[in-house]
Amino acid sequence: MTQMDLGAFSVSLAVKDLAASKAFYEKLGFEMMGGQPDENWCILKNGDHVIGLFQGMFEGNILTFNPGWDQSAQNTDAFTDVRDLQKQLKDKGLELMSEADEASEGPASLMLQDPDGNTILIDQHR
Repeated sequence: MTQMDLGAFSVSLAVKDLAASKAFYEKLGFEMMGGQPDENWCILKNGDHVIGLFQGMFEGNILTFNPGWDQSAQNTDAFTDVRDLQKQLKDKGLELMSEADEASEGPASLMLQDPDGNTILIDQHR
């Protein structure tokens, strides 16, 4: 069985107070690598570990994968397109909450939930 290449991994956290959460994770050694705090979101990194903090954008935490990106949000030379990943997931009998338009190209996303209700976002930016 071949490994499914999902791309970069991060955890997207739904936070109540962006500034307080950002300050907390900075004390754990995370540094801001992207985002727009004035728009209630930021991306923090510690080594290869990436956390997105999002205030008022969604409920619950999300496991996020980004095909085509490495852990520093840099483009990778080769990657599996989100539409190909979608086909593989469907072929395995997984039910998707949202789907990428199979006729499209470029940026697209899909969502599914694990058996415990945790949301998984596969979000391709290129």
